Formats: sequence, C-alpha cells, structure tokens
Amino acid sequence: MKPAARILVVDDEINIRGALVTMLEKKGYEVRGVGTAEEALEQLTASSVELVITDLKMPGIGGMAFLQRLKEQWPQTEVVVMTAYGSIDTAVEAMRGGAYDYLTKPIDRERFPVAVAKALERQALASENRQLRDRLEARIRFDQMVGESEPMQRVYSLVEMVADSDVTVLLTGESGTGKELVARAIHHKSRRADGPFITMNCGALPENLFESELFGYEKGAFTGAMTTKMGRFELADGGTLLLDEVGELSLKSQVDFLRVLETKEFRRLGGTKLITVDTRIVAATNRNLEEAVKQGGFREDLYYRLNVVPIRLPPLRDRADDIPLLAERFLAEFSAQHHRAPKEVSREAMRLLRLYAWPGNIRQLRNLMERLVVTVKDSVIRPEHLPEEIQASREDVRTMVVTLGTSLEQIERDVIRRTLAEVTNHREKAAKLLGISLRALQYKIKEYGIRD
Repeated sequence: MKPAARILVVDDEINIRGALVTMLEKKGYEVRGVGTAEEALEQLTASSVELVITDLKMPGIGGMAFLQRLKEQWPQTEVVVMTAYGSIDTAVEAMRGGAYDYLTKPIDRERFPVAVAKALERQALASENRQLRDRLEARIRFDQMVGESEPMQRVYSLVEMVADSDVTVLLTGESGTGKELVARAIHHKSRRADGPFITMNCGALPENLFESELFGYEKGAFTGAMTTKMGRFELADGGTLLLDEVGELSLKSQVDFLRVLETKEFRRLGGTKLITVDTRIVAATNRNLEEAVKQGGFREDLYYRLNVVPIRLPPLRDRADDIPLLAERFLAEFSAQHHRAPKEVSREAMRLLRLYAWPGNIRQLRNLMERLVVTVKDSVIRPEHLPEEIQASREDVRTMVVTLGTSLEQIERDVIRRTLAEVTNHREKAAKLLGISLRALQYKIKEYGIRD
C-alpha cells in the first residue's frame, strides 16, 4: 500500500491553519501545521515532505524569502502559496520563484483539494522520473551491468573506488556471474578508458602456447612463426588486460607471468629486445585460489600479487531482487534480435524465477529468456512455460539448503525473501510465518534492501 503523502501547512493565522490541516487529514494525507517560516524550516530539516502550502505574508522570515530557501534546500518539494485577493502580482512572482500554484484567501473549499492533488501528482511524477533517470545513469555508468540489489551496490561501490587507479584487481565468483562485465566497467571508468581492453582466457590455452600468447613472438621463433606477433600483454599497453580463468594456469605459466607482473618487462618468444609496457591487470577466476594455494596448485606469491583488491561477484541466488530487472532486459534484447513481439513474465512465473537457485547464474537466466522469446507464442510467460526444474521451485519453497560458511545475515535475508515470495509479499502473513512482529519485519526488509 502506497504511504500517504506528507504535507506541511504554514500560516500564522491559527484558525485558517487548523481548518486546512483538518480538511487535508480527512483526505487521508499526513499533515503538519506550523505558524512561521522558521518553524517550517526546522520541520523540513527534521523530515522532508512532498508538498508545502504556505502563506506569503508572515511575521519573521517572509513568504518569498521562505520560498527561496525552501527551493534551494529541497528543490524536489512542491509549493502552493496562499495570498490575499488583492496580491495576485505577488503570487505570480512566487510562481516564477518555483511555486507550483497559488490560492487566494479566503480559500475556496472546492478548488483547494484539487490544487493539492495536482501539486502532489506533479511531485510524484517528477520523483518517478528522477528515479528512472538515476537507474538509467547507473546502468550506463556500469556498462551492461544490471542490478540494484544490496550485493550489487557493494560491487558498484568497489568498482568506483578502484577504477581510477592502477591497482591489480582479482574478480572472484561462480561461473556466469558477470566477471568480464565488471572488468570492462573498471576499464571504462578508469583513465585508461581510451586505451585497449584485451582479454585472455587462461583456461583455453595449453601450457606450450601460454608464453607466445601472452608475450608474443618474433619471426622464426619456432616452426610456423612466419611473422612477428605481439602478445596480449603488449596489445594491452596503455589499457587493461583481463586474465580470465587465471586459476587454470599451470605452475610454469604462473612463474612466467609473476615475473612480468612485477617488472612490466618481458621479451617476445625468440627475441632479445626487452619490452616495457604500461598495462593494468585484472584477473578473474571461479576457483578458490586460497584453497588452491594450500593444496599446492597455485603459487602463494602470485596469489598475493593478484589479490590486491578482491571483488567477489554474488551468485544470482543471492541477488534474487535483481531477477525481474535482468529478465526484462534479456526479454527486450532477444525480442528485438529475433524480431518477436515483446513479452512479459507473469507474477507467478516471476515468483518461481526468484525462488530458483540458478546454478548457471546470469548466463543461465539469459539463455532461458532467449529460449522463451523464441518458443512461447503468448505475450505473457506463465509458470507452465518454464522448465520443470524451475516449476519445482513451487514445491521446494519451504525448504532451503544452506551452504556451510554462509553468514547468519545472508541466511536471514534469504529466509525473509523466500517467505515474502511464498505469501505474495503480504507482509502481515510473512511476519506471522516468521514468528516476528510486523514492525520487526519491516525493519529487516529495509536493513537488507529487500524489494517487494
């Protein structure tokens, strides 16, 4: 249920002020009344409102000066001014100063609620537009990354902090969580944005090709080397090199790479000239490198050299609040790509998508949305259109598997989210199932940034 709009009435005439407050409260608004601009400024500092209704002629700070200060400090707040019948020029001046509308005294009881409703409608529309603009700017700011959940906000914050530096970043997380997108965001937000962004999949290269791919080779360095070729490290000079699946490097390749990482100097295979580059390194892996170090599969010195700033990407099951945004994005993308009519996901189908564990993460969700665009003829995607394993989430909703080592905070967040999904976001029912008060539940929802 949408909360009641908050209104502040400012008038030094107590009878008029009281009557206006009473009228607005009967309309269901949350209303406060004060007698001076000074009191109004104190109230606004303590708690913002959507609409201020103020007289222009008041003791102390006058109405025009109050309007100016209000618009400077709270530009998003709409203002309706009240003035005597013979002071229309002053009201027009107030509208030039930022007021939305004016009312003449004595107040017309029929026009008054209409003017208030229109002012609030304008304020709500402006607020919605600001939120949409902020969301769009956030998406542009982080390239193709989509997500507004708390875990993703932490990722965005880290990207902002490390981007404009040359510090080495280690991206960790399960396969399909979008590590390359984060690497690109770091690059595009850095001073190297105009330089090259080069990727190298360490897991796809056999050991005997790693050196030539990373460092390049001279003509004649080996059979088949008909020309000189620059390696990825050199190609990324002045930009960023993403070493994807860095955990798959052999121990020999790790030694070769560590030396170059420390000095930024190397020789091409078969060459004698020492080449120096200015290349930033971002590494990514879905392996637990710390465990690999303990087992002897990854060099400890290389691990610490790469792990200067670690950024862990959350699996999709830990950011289920982003699934509607991602699904909408993928549906639009593939509808355009395959020349199909736009589709939307029904409420029940979306509930199942949010409950599913997504072992393949974002990549799995993206592939599913493409399949649904191509195979579903209806404009609305319903539960029966979803794969059986996702439909099974309906039966599994009361069961939750907890991985050893998961924080209590994460477990509590997941339990609340799944309970809300089960009761279709009915907070009173969810609180009863969880055995807590509605107020406690609302506090937890706000604390964890859970979206209804």
